[in-house]
Amino acid sequence: MDHTAVLALYDRDMREGARPDGPGARVERAGRVVRQVADAHGWNGVLWSDLDESTADAAIAEQIGCFTGLGRDFEWKLYGHDHPLDLGPRLLAAGFRAEPEETLMAVEVNRLSYDAEPPDGLRVVTATDPAGVDLVVEVHEKAFGTDGTRLRHRLLDRLAADPDSVVAVVALAGDEPVSAARMELVPGTRFAGLWGGGTVAAWRGRGVYRALVAHRARVAAAHGYRYLQVDASPMSRPILERLGFHALSTTTPYTYGS
Repeated sequence: MDHTAVLALYDRDMREGARPDGPGARVERAGRVVRQVADAHGWNGVLWSDLDESTADAAIAEQIGCFTGLGRDFEWKLYGHDHPLDLGPRLLAAGFRAEPEETLMAVEVNRLSYDAEPPDGLRVVTATDPAGVDLVVEVHEKAFGTDGTRLRHRLLDRLAADPDSVVAVVALAGDEPVSAARMELVPGTRFAGLWGGGTVAAWRGRGVYRALVAHRARVAAAHGYRYLQVDASPMSRPILERLGFHALSTTTPYTYGS
């Protein structure tokens, strides 16, 4: 893989040329910044910027004014290759909080092994209705220890408005959900995004996460996507590297608001 070329393609397709990620959201291009503005359940934040030392502080102030004027908390999704190089410290000085850093990783779909199957006793189902979404949210809350209300609303809205743009899957042990993940399919791009992969503590280390990656890869291949992309946590990065994913950059969410 040509890392530089794939990263440039990702920036162009998924950031500078971003599309709204759900109903009720819109993408705005304000000077050298691309942002998404959504309702209270959606993701609000800065997707891409092309700034330098002379323009960064004014752009930061403009985004704060935009989102606070709408009554929205928001996120500036900062990548390790973004400029200026001190954009992170500038965001902190403006009142943002830095969340844990993740690794932007990608793999060509046709170079990924699809043969990873769930452990014996597990079956993988696709969530297509409110009952299935509840299973996804249950895993999310147990695996990450966070409230899943916003995720529930976003998935239900997406499935109702554009069901072909999201794939949510759950691994079940009997009737108990033990792992879940989703994939976002963005028409007109070459990237399918893997998100939210989580497994409850008792089932970690058994290959469930790997099986859900392979399951989603098969779906992405069937839809003609060339690359899979993921923001990998330190826990998932080694698994993804063994599957053939490559690190392209880092990404750090800088959050503003309550």
